[in-house]
Order: sequence, then structure tokens, then C-alpha cells
Amino acid sequence: MDRPTPPPLPQPDPPPGAAALRRTPRQARSRARLALLLAAAERILVEEGVEALTTTRVAAEAKVSVGSLYQYLPDRGAIIDALAAGWFTRLEGVMDDLARTATRERWEDPVGVLVDTYAHIYRTEHGFRALWFGSGLTERTREADREHKRRMADGIRRVLLALGVARDDEALTRSCHAAILAADALAQEAFRREPEGDAALLAEAKVMLRGYLGAVVARY
Repeated sequence: MDRPTPPPLPQPDPPPGAAALRRTPRQARSRARLALLLAAAERILVEEGVEALTTTRVAAEAKVSVGSLYQYLPDRGAIIDALAAGWFTRLEGVMDDLARTATRERWEDPVGVLVDTYAHIYRTEHGFRALWFGSGLTERTREADREHKRRMADGIRRVLLALGVARDDEALTRSCHAAILAADALAQEAFRREPEGDAALLAEAKVMLRGYLGAVVARY
């Protein structure tokens, strides 16, 4: 009798930003080196701006050779793409947590929970803001952002389904995507105006989203 084929060994999750890399690190040492490089790139981005994100500057900040950096990040565009991909992963992870929490908690104000959660991220993720409000976004990053917003919209869909206030259909998917696009535009404007976010504009964002999502839910 033939022996059954053993299942493949589990592989570690790729590091944040791996999709944008020239080569994905597999060994712990390589993953640590990449994390060091991206942390150095984020410090430069926050303190000096996107124009300072050169390969030589990042390598020097991380205290590694340029050759080591080139294995993963061959140019400024790759650095920007990898940083953005890492932030997208973290933002989507927060949304996943919210969707799971919604299955066991009944929030009095779901919109308030969502807006406040992401406003806090804007306040604390200075690198994300520095990149998004700068002028260095690549076309790859812009396309990744479009896909990121679709995944965030799916998170909103899962929250509404978990709360039992909607039915899963194409119209709900479209409405959640519209809600994310509007919320993102308002959040960016609020944090362009003030480092801590324009409280009045964020409050108006909540009013708008409550009204819109209330109308969406009313369809069901």
C-alpha cells in the first residue's frame, strides 16, 4: 500500500510589504533584516520626507550594505510600495479584528467605533500620513490602495452581517465600497487640516456615514 503523502510543512506568514518586494525573505535572519530596512525607511520618511528615501540613505540609516538592501528594495519606488503594503496589512488586520468583535458585541454606535478606531491609527502612524500626504506615491501603490479599499469595504460588509442588520448581496458590497471611499476622503482631509485630526470634520463624517449606512440597512 502506498504511503499517504505527508502534508506540507507550514510556512511562516510573509512579512508586511512582501508583495511589493523583489524577493520575499524566508529565513528569520532575512526577515529581521527586511524589518530593519523598513523601520529605517519609515524614520527617514517621517523626519525628512519622501524625497530622502533613496536606497543609499536607507541602507546607511539601517547600517547595512546597499547590496543587502538591493536584494529586496531596488529603488525608491520599491521602498514606497513595501511601506504602503505593510500599512495596508495592518489596517486590514484592524478591520478583521473589528469584524470578529462585531459577532459577539452589540455596539450602540458602530459608525462611531469604526471612525474612532481609524482616527487613532491616523494619529499614531506618522509614516502612513507622511507617505499619503506627500507626493511620492507610485502607480503600483495607487493600484494597491484601490485593492486595499475593496478589502476594507469587505470588512464593513462583514461587520454589518455580523450585527445582523443586512443581507449579503451585490448591493451591500457596492454600498460598503462607497462608504469606505467617502470615509477615507473625509479622514484624509481631517488630518491634512490638523495633526490630531479636525474633530469637527470627523464628527461630520460620523453623521454622514450614520445616515448613509442607516439608509443602506433600511433596504433590508
